[in-house]
Amino acid sequence: MFAFHIFIFFSSRFYLQDGVILGADTRATEGPIVCDKNCEKIHYMAPNIYCCGAGTAADTEAVTDMVSSQLQLHRYHTGRESRVITALTLLKSHLFNYQGHVQAALVLGGVDATGPHLHTIYPHGSTDTLPFATMGSGSLAAMAVFESKYREDLSRDEGIKLVAEAICSGIFNDLGSGSNVDVCVITKGHREYLRNHMSPNPRTYISSKGFSFSKQIEVLSTKITPLKQKVEVIEGGDAMEEE
Repeated sequence: MFAFHIFIFFSSRFYLQDGVILGADTRATEGPIVCDKNCEKIHYMAPNIYCCGAGTAADTEAVTDMVSSQLQLHRYHTGRESRVITALTLLKSHLFNYQGHVQAALVLGGVDATGPHLHTIYPHGSTDTLPFATMGSGSLAAMAVFESKYREDLSRDEGIKLVAEAICSGIFNDLGSGSNVDVCVITKGHREYLRNHMSPNPRTYISSKGFSFSKQIEVLSTKITPLKQKVEVIEGGDAMEEE
């Protein structure tokens, strides 16, 4: 997706009564530079499982793509729906092997035969199972929203509104988070991916003149100096030099 120094910063999720709602912003940065204003941080794992990624974009892409392919092969072999605990085990085992050097902080959510599941996976392989979770540089601002407004009997629309509000809190209080809000709702047998569900921070001023460069540098003189090159020519097995 990007070079190894580009970071994905912020994602959050929480339980719905009969499913899981995922949310993420869309800003990717390379140091102080915003290199992508509309990247995707909600990664496909299986038809019933998705994963939000924070950390290094190349690592989150590689790890989630690898585990997604393993889950697909498992479905081909067994003919059964992927379980969330299977994806969790594959992800945390892989990250634990690298002891945090693979910088992927993940929040895994999905719905299987045993119900909705939500887990956080840290870069060194440890995991948590929580009713709501946030990861990334905007996670503290989002967690403040969840801790003050989350309740167990939220409806689908109320859940989407709460997740979007939490993401917006990260966008407006953290420089590493920004641009749009993506939301994914997973319930039993159904998945709804709301790409660019909100754009809370649009560009408000665009110059009508555009980019203009009135001053130009004139070329006053040109001087070409040829360079002599030596070329080796192989004739009859012997090397010869020519100018």
